[in-house]
Amino acid sequence: MIYIGSHISSSKGYAAMGRQALKLGADTFAFFTRNPRGGSAKEIRREDVDKFLKIAEESGFGKLVAHAPYTLNACAAKEEVRTFAREAFADDLRRMEYIPGNYYNFHPGSHVGQGTEEGIRLISEMLNENLKKEQTTTVLLETMAGKGTEVGRTFEELQSIMEKVQLSDKLGVCLDTCHVWDAGYDIVNDLDGVLEEFDRVIGLKRLKAIHINDSLNERGSHKDRHARIGEGKIGLPAFERIVRHPHLQGLPFILETPNDEEGWAKEIEMLRRASQDQ
Repeated sequence: MIYIGSHISSSKGYAAMGRQALKLGADTFAFFTRNPRGGSAKEIRREDVDKFLKIAEESGFGKLVAHAPYTLNACAAKEEVRTFAREAFADDLRRMEYIPGNYYNFHPGSHVGQGTEEGIRLISEMLNENLKKEQTTTVLLETMAGKGTEVGRTFEELQSIMEKVQLSDKLGVCLDTCHVWDAGYDIVNDLDGVLEEFDRVIGLKRLKAIHINDSLNERGSHKDRHARIGEGKIGLPAFERIVRHPHLQGLPFILETPNDEEGWAKEIEMLRRASQDQ
């Protein structure tokens, strides 16, 4: 079995997100820890969190996949941008402990002409500064499509970051289906081969979550443009294989498709049903 949900607005707090997830038929969800295009974070109220935790326990929710703001770039060329990344990252990890034991996902960053090796060094440096032995949150590096100077376009780049981090047991990977397809991995015709490569380079034990999105682009385009499930170049049959794959069972699957609530509810129902078909 899999857990499946979509991105949900955090503007009304945790309990509201939990109720919205149930309305969509979801048993997990993703949310931005702060303004995705800025730096502000909403105040967390203990009472609200407690209400959510009760909803999650009673409804059998899987792990949540919180998402860092897009503006968090740990390997930016400008020092002030890297400073924001470190401060926002540290604050987000403190805030995640209100909902212990969940996932915090972030885009590794863009090296902006400094080179991939330097980008990897700066990202791992930020992780070493901020990961704590006592934290219950697992930090997820997201697979990237490889547009521009993005770091994380290959499994090898993600592994290079993790092997430089002292508390690497606090790290995992979120695999985005659109991103890996756009990066050149053939999850349509060789899903087994892609997962075998992931296992060889990183280890399947590190694979903690899936961003499940179709792609508007051909494989290897390095463009990162999401499509609704079954309406892109990956296609519904591939997603039916993905949600049934034995190595991916028990993981949270998060939809980031260009959709509305009705559309996400339909995709959740469709993919859950497909995951149960044998």
